[in-house]
Amino acid sequence: MKILLISANRERSPYPVFPIGMSYLAGPLRAAGHDLAVLDLCFEQEPEAAIREKLHSFSPALVVISLRNIDNVTWPNSRSYLDGVKSVVGSCREHSAVVVGGSGFSLMPLEILAYLDADYGLVGEGEELLPRLVELIERGEDPVALPGLLVRGCDSFLPPLPVERIGAPDRTLFDVARYQRDGGMTNVQTKRGCPFACIYCTYPLLEGRRMRLRPVADIISELRALVNDYGVSYVYFVDDIFNYPPEFAEELCQAMIAEKLAINWSAFINPAFMSPGLLDAMLAAGCDAVEYGTESGSPTMLKNLGKSFSVDDVRSASLLCRERNVDFAHYILFGGPGETSETVLESFSLMDELQPTAVIAMTGIRIYPGTSLYRTALAEGVVDADTDMLEPVFYISEQVREGLAELVTSQAILRKNWVVPGLEVNISDAMLDAMRMFPVKGPLWKLMKRMGRSRVKPM
Repeated sequence: MKILLISANRERSPYPVFPIGMSYLAGPLRAAGHDLAVLDLCFEQEPEAAIREKLHSFSPALVVISLRNIDNVTWPNSRSYLDGVKSVVGSCREHSAVVVGGSGFSLMPLEILAYLDADYGLVGEGEELLPRLVELIERGEDPVALPGLLVRGCDSFLPPLPVERIGAPDRTLFDVARYQRDGGMTNVQTKRGCPFACIYCTYPLLEGRRMRLRPVADIISELRALVNDYGVSYVYFVDDIFNYPPEFAEELCQAMIAEKLAINWSAFINPAFMSPGLLDAMLAAGCDAVEYGTESGSPTMLKNLGKSFSVDDVRSASLLCRERNVDFAHYILFGGPGETSETVLESFSLMDELQPTAVIAMTGIRIYPGTSLYRTALAEGVVDADTDMLEPVFYISEQVREGLAELVTSQAILRKNWVVPGLEVNISDAMLDAMRMFPVKGPLWKLMKRMGRSRVKPM
């Protein structure tokens, strides 16, 4: 069958992200003998025209559209991507059947499929499910009983089955060099699943709580191919947490050291599982920046957010980076249950003490059905059963709901290493374009130490 794969993500702030989820679909489909074409809308100036041209030139029997995110998860300047995707679906359905999937779709599949008016929806991991769906379509059989498949007009589906053997993505149909050039890095996944219980997080909903680790030899093979075949020099490990389990992270780092890959990398790190030995192994393996999912500097808020570590863990992990002169950033979430002006200021105080290269702070927490935060929001009347959750809805503690933006802005503007998307502190499209002029690979926040005074864009 001729199948057109469309990556619908057009967001390029702070940098374009390679469509790794769609590349995981390409390999199994090609192995099953299907004829594939890819249309990546991220770099298309006129997406509708590009879609029309590809539909005309390739004439697919099936179009598969990947939805990475449904909005930019940024308050108060939130924007939804669904209208643009709906337009893509409408254009494609005039020519062929349409399947929609991806992490964004899987957050609210029933509602999103109904809104987009596509023919099929893939919930969860698709590399095994999609080839089975295509096979049944070719044979003219009803696929409704497939676990994880949602069919247009149906109001239920069987729970998806996890992929036990996670392979390597097939990037041959994608412009890897463009992402390396414009985004400064290429993404790699080493595991799926998250056993932790952060109240807002969707990773356990999307990938399950049971961790499934890729064989280290397979990861090394993928990294070797990225370097040798695509000239990749920087990788970002997109795992929810790179350093858990810590023994797996250590094994991978030792294998990268032995391979002597000409590559640098960064990853998201849990402060509780960062030891001196592991960080040394990471640095020897090419790591040059560390991102901590800290979320707060307040002991009360760490507990309320369901974090698995303490303020002392955050201090210790930060000190390890400072002792080794490695760039590190902390991510902060303001506004969770129980947040007060005092707990907000605790976060600023801790960051002043730790002196990271950058602090990236978000105000308000996007609420997703199925999370503990959603249940809290229901109980408090922030949302109800009839609230349209496709529109970005954010949780902000009642104690700071009226003045959170002003408080965070007034404090962040005093500190040149703080970035607050949504409130436009030290970030704007023009600033990001200027930062990309530097020959930097990896996260743009590494350039914060080159900046002068802090600035805020007028709201």
